[in-house]
Amino acid sequence: MPGTEIRPARPEELETVAGLRWRWVAERDGPPPGVERDRFVREFAAWARQHAATHRCLVLVRDGAVIGMGFLALTPRVPAPYTFTRASGDVQCVYVVPEARDTGLGGRLIQGLLDLAAELGLERVTVHSSSRAVAAYQRHGFAVSPCLLQTVLLPPAR
Repeated sequence: MPGTEIRPARPEELETVAGLRWRWVAERDGPPPGVERDRFVREFAAWARQHAATHRCLVLVRDGAVIGMGFLALTPRVPAPYTFTRASGDVQCVYVVPEARDTGLGGRLIQGLLDLAAELGLERVTVHSSSRAVAAYQRHGFAVSPCLLQTVLLPPAR
C-alpha cells in the first residue's frame, strides 16, 4: 500500500505508541478508572525505552502517522548441547487503529514481527490473541499447539 511502511519505532514515537496502547484498552474495556492518560503515556514510553533490548517495537506508519504497533518480546532459552544461544519470542500488543482495520495492514504488521523474529534467529514465536485476530495469525502460520500450556496467575488482592 503506497505511503505505508512497517519499521522499528523511533524513540520520539514511543509516546504515540503509548497513546495507541491506551486507546486499545479504552476501546476494549472503557477508559481505565483512576489512571491519568498523560501519566500512562509518559510511564509507558519510559518503560519501552528501558526494555528496548527485550521488547522490540514495530510501528505501522501511513503518510507519516503511526497508526499501528506491535511488540516482539524476546526470551533467552536454556542452552542445548547443539547450541548455547537459543531464544524464543512472543508477539504482544498488536494494534491497528479501527479506521485502518480490515485492509490487510494488521497482517503486514504480523508479518513484520515474524520477519524480525527470523532475523534474530528465534526458534519459535507465540501469541496470545484476541478471538477477533485468531484468523489473521493463522494466515501467518500460527497454529494451536497441544503442547503449549498456560496458567493465568491473578495478582494478589489489594
